[in-house]
Amino acid sequence: MRLLLYRYRVLHLSFWSTYCSFHFYLIQQDIGWRNAMPGVLVPLFFNVLLSYLNYGYLLPRWLDRQRTAGYLLEFCAAFALCVVLKVKALRYFAPATLPQSHLYSLVFVVSSMGGTLFVVLFIGLLRFSINWFALEAKAKALENAQLHSELRFLKAQINPHFLFNTLNNLYYLAYTQSPNTPEVVAQLAQMMRYLLEDSNQPTVPVSQEIAFRRSYLSLEQLRLNHPVALDFVVTGEPAGIYVAPLLLMTFLENAFKHGVRDDDPAAWVRVGLRVSPTTCEYTVVNGRRPARSGVPQPGTGLLNVRRRLALAYPDRHELQLTEAPDQFHVHLTLHLS
Repeated sequence: MRLLLYRYRVLHLSFWSTYCSFHFYLIQQDIGWRNAMPGVLVPLFFNVLLSYLNYGYLLPRWLDRQRTAGYLLEFCAAFALCVVLKVKALRYFAPATLPQSHLYSLVFVVSSMGGTLFVVLFIGLLRFSINWFALEAKAKALENAQLHSELRFLKAQINPHFLFNTLNNLYYLAYTQSPNTPEVVAQLAQMMRYLLEDSNQPTVPVSQEIAFRRSYLSLEQLRLNHPVALDFVVTGEPAGIYVAPLLLMTFLENAFKHGVRDDDPAAWVRVGLRVSPTTCEYTVVNGRRPARSGVPQPGTGLLNVRRRLALAYPDRHELQLTEAPDQFHVHLTLHLS
């Protein structure tokens, strides 16, 4: 906002400098530069007076009250008074070489009115442009604040869901007196630190996302009663690459929820990550259980992911969900630049 006001001050000064220079150049060609000074300074004084009376007082009152008739009446009165005083001053300071017939002609009065009206209208348009750009800036700031709040709310929904699932897993391990319980607790502490602290940032290093997903896969592997074919392949150099956090968590959780059962030793999950300076591609593929009857409905998690992608990567992502009788495939591409 300060930069906008500074630019408008520079624009005002530039306009008046150009106006004076051009006016002086035209007049001094006819009557010389010494005699031209009153012909420049007198119109400048009255034009500045009326322009900023309209700019700083009449227009703001009209914008607040929205009374067009009252504004026009006040403006016409001020304009008429200003033109009368301007014409009288020009006649008083006019050089003796200028014919009196010209000073008292209708052409002289009309030209004085036209010059003043042009300047006042130009400065008035600046007032409207300032208001318009200020409103645009406020609207943009409000929109960004609303989007930021919505994005934080969507990310906050992930934490309770993940914590609920993990506590169930931890309860099961403790109930069965699994020797893996201490290891699970240690991994859970690291993951919760990431969820509560690092994931609140707009972007995080890809290396942290990789570590979080490895911990999650290890946690799920420990929970299951049998080994599951889990593959996590990273291609490319993740150093220096930043992405929005936890975008793939919903698909990972769904892969284990819908594709892995304790009584199915043939269950499998494959996770892939391909990183480049301009793109980041995620893939999650898992085996599917036999389809239930009825038409599946999109869950809250999927709707959450789609909305987060729309906010964090507008027009810079592609999400493809492919269903087959025996597997479910997720492919997400993020365009980083």
